[in-house]
Amino acid sequence: MLDTRPADPSKFIQGRTGPWEVILGLEVHAQVASKSKLFSGAAVGFGAGPNEQVSLVDAAMPGMLPVLNRYCVEQAVKTGLGLRAQINRRSRFDRKNYFYPDLPQGYQISQFEFPIVGEGVVEVERDDGATFEVRIERLHLEQDAGKLIHDLSPSESYVDLNRAGTALMEIVSKPDMRSSEEAAAYVKMLRTILIYLGTCDGDLEKGNLRADVNVSVRRPGEGLGTRCEIKNVNSFRFIQEAIEHEARRQIEILEDGGRILQETRLYDPNKRETRSMRSKEEAHDYRYFPDPDLLPLELEQAWIDEIKASLPELPDDKRRRFMGDYGLSAYDAGVLIADQAKADYFEAAAKGRDAKLVANWVTNELSARLTAGDLEINESPVPATYVAELVDLLGEGVISSKIAKEVFEHVWNGEGSPRAVVEKRGLKQVTDTGAIEKAIDEIIAANPGQVAAVKEKPQAVGWFVGQVMKATGGKANPAAVNEILKSKLGI
Repeated sequence: MLDTRPADPSKFIQGRTGPWEVILGLEVHAQVASKSKLFSGAAVGFGAGPNEQVSLVDAAMPGMLPVLNRYCVEQAVKTGLGLRAQINRRSRFDRKNYFYPDLPQGYQISQFEFPIVGEGVVEVERDDGATFEVRIERLHLEQDAGKLIHDLSPSESYVDLNRAGTALMEIVSKPDMRSSEEAAAYVKMLRTILIYLGTCDGDLEKGNLRADVNVSVRRPGEGLGTRCEIKNVNSFRFIQEAIEHEARRQIEILEDGGRILQETRLYDPNKRETRSMRSKEEAHDYRYFPDPDLLPLELEQAWIDEIKASLPELPDDKRRRFMGDYGLSAYDAGVLIADQAKADYFEAAAKGRDAKLVANWVTNELSARLTAGDLEINESPVPATYVAELVDLLGEGVISSKIAKEVFEHVWNGEGSPRAVVEKRGLKQVTDTGAIEKAIDEIIAANPGQVAAVKEKPQAVGWFVGQVMKATGGKANPAAVNEILKSKLGI
């Protein structure tokens, strides 16, 4: 694969003998969001008992033939369009021959020379708001294998074929990433895109999204080094840890005069190290050949156009719109669009009011509460209309920022809407200047020493502001308090 990205010295790793550049490419396996498998009508779902979701096709019984699931093809095309990739109107399924103890037919139906999706590109945002592009080499459909279970017996292994035949999309990137942070950011963005499209639920814990990470190192300016593949990494943190360990391992070998063996490795998160699994196979080792039970797949352009017309607004487009329509910063927009449900919640609350203030409430107070309660945003006891109402009360001067947090607390605990809570608990902001002046006069009269001090040091007026707010139960309008205090104190 061609390496076209310029070197970035800030990402180099310093070894004993000088700097090294890490080159990363990922193969992400995404389980297609479908109710049935790629070549059979067996159900797909998490939590079923062992071998409860296995058809005669999945079990490779004699005479059983695969039948392609049209919906899985549609999901792959939709994903390709979401990745701004070339949709190949003609593709082909091949047999990948390998010993699969948990795939009864003894081979995997995949795509090799002619995948359903060709080259594309993903725009990825870093934590600092800067963006970079990762080129997509291909996306192909293939069937998943089952699961081997070794810890139920000291002498036997058990096989659960529920996953066997489940549709996977393998999304292969080009070697465009240069750090573990970039690789994790890429997988996060890819996951977000898939969730927006509805083509994969992105559940890392269930293995519905997992990555094979290809790692190599080189001296700056040299050609690509020998790569090692780290299989089936299923968390953003583990992706970063695996890359960092593997890069260091390779650098140490090369600096000691050794050479890197192309191999497949596994990451052990407990020991935080990679270990050898097997020597890396090449394509010819799998003896690919066209599957004789499946005709070449030919897609009509009209159907592709129909799928394209049904695409939702994608994360990049939504981020740009949030920045343009709502005046949000790149950071705020990025935080919101990373979760489709959170972006929808924000937009429902932001229309017609201070969008920046709404974003602050959604990304700070609300998100903190949801995290503490281990809740998703669609489980929030505070609907978007209540956040909108809270922001309206602030804009109308009915409550102060401090009181708003108290109101939010009561709303979260189910006491009703923000307006209802304000009325019920008497939390309206005091805007009556006469009442505020009375409180200020009493505090000034009782604290002559502080009055003298603030005349010498005007910034000490904050002490008076605090006392007034305390005297009014936090309900006094802060702007009015400051204005009257400065007038009364002559500062």
